[in-house]
Amino acid sequence: MGKIGFDNEKYLQTQSEHIAKRIESFGGKLYLEFGGKLFDDYHASRVLPGFKPDSKLQMLLQLKDKAEIVIAINAGDIEKNKVRGDTGITYDLEILRLIDAFKSIGLYVGSVVLTRYQSQPSADAFKKRLENLGVDVYRHYPIDGYPSNIPLIVSDEGFGKNEYIHTTRELVVITAPGPGSGKMATCLSQLYHDNKRGIKSGYAKFETFPIWNLPLKHPVNLAYEAATADLDDVNMIDPFHLEAYGKTTVNYNRDVEVFPVLNAIFEEIAGESPYKSPTDMGVNMAGNCIIDDDVCIAAANQEIIRRYYKALCDKKKGVVENDLVMKLEMIVKQAGLTKDDREVIAVSCAKSRDTGGLPAAAIELPNGHIVTGRTTDLLGSCSAVLLNALKELAGINDEVHLIPPMVFEPIQALKTNTLGSKNPRLHSDETLIALSIAAATDKNAAKAMECLSGLRGCEAHATVIVSSVDAEIYKKLGINLTCEPEYQSNTLFHK
Repeated sequence: MGKIGFDNEKYLQTQSEHIAKRIESFGGKLYLEFGGKLFDDYHASRVLPGFKPDSKLQMLLQLKDKAEIVIAINAGDIEKNKVRGDTGITYDLEILRLIDAFKSIGLYVGSVVLTRYQSQPSADAFKKRLENLGVDVYRHYPIDGYPSNIPLIVSDEGFGKNEYIHTTRELVVITAPGPGSGKMATCLSQLYHDNKRGIKSGYAKFETFPIWNLPLKHPVNLAYEAATADLDDVNMIDPFHLEAYGKTTVNYNRDVEVFPVLNAIFEEIAGESPYKSPTDMGVNMAGNCIIDDDVCIAAANQEIIRRYYKALCDKKKGVVENDLVMKLEMIVKQAGLTKDDREVIAVSCAKSRDTGGLPAAAIELPNGHIVTGRTTDLLGSCSAVLLNALKELAGINDEVHLIPPMVFEPIQALKTNTLGSKNPRLHSDETLIALSIAAATDKNAAKAMECLSGLRGCEAHATVIVSSVDAEIYKKLGINLTCEPEYQSNTLFHK
């Protein structure tokens, strides 16, 4: 744990240089379809230790004088009030958040495009709201038979009906609040309009995963397949690249499937296609910045197991079907893994057995040592192991009480007597608040508080499905938590 397998500085430099070269190859104008998360790419940082969650954003900042951002949103998603799972806000509000975030770091947001626009009332209202805020908005329309009906698509009744997005910079980054927003279609529509105007421009795609120059079954690529199992994404050898160059590269099924159509659209627009394969379209340089393959393999293997356990818990909660669990089981087997490859699982389960079946949890610290915690009258297992981990990081004797009873008692009384909770035990958030109060007068508690950052990147496992509060606190602390797919009680209702 704590080892680096990815050179982030090299990535920022080589990635920005590679994109700049691609801009030049098209005569000075490039539409870059930007997949994945621009902000907080924690999946990449977990499987490529050393990759910073905001690396893609930092890379764009190196090109900020050349770049402008266009954000695409499916008008139907506005009408349906589609919500992002990670932020919990609707796609239209996510657009506002993204614009603010981009502007706050000096990136220029040129406009927003409403894709598949059909005069939806909610889309019209959102368009008016953006325009009142000074944001340019364009409309792109559905095309019958897209993407197969190429004669219609590449015509005045296809792309020609779309409003031309006026851009002023060499690099136009097309991003979106989520999948299915029409990023690729937006890029192709712009190529069509540029060609009619005599403007030289090109298209490229930026996706971190799968990493094209790693083996198909490399754990980093399998971890991506595990992360997107619910989308039916499958990694595969790029047959077009193999045929054109005799070299094996990795892409994913959707890009491979759409490439013949995409190639035909390129040929229809410009007379010839600049690409011979889906891999050619990409500009990702992440694979060239791995400096310790063993470290990345170990990290990716943990991600695969974590994804599997999350699916098991989601199945228990009734939010996913069994076929997702079966897909992830297959990926676990392809990687040659078992639950024994995640040490905190066995340790936490052993702690639970030793305490008569009470819920328990374990955290593996950066030095490789695993600490445990059990459920008590005062603390849940997630809270107990959190305090024990902080004691070890701070070099505090295990017998020392970081939080005195006089701090616990009023919090428990408030929970049960005033707020009506049936569970008097402190959750992780309440425990940290109590610890911060104790830190005002106790040097050991203060010392423990200073070690909170040392938990980032640690692996943890609980023997029961934890509360949403505990799960969220662990996420904010950067602890990678998995749970056994079991509830603490046999009741039907669980918060």
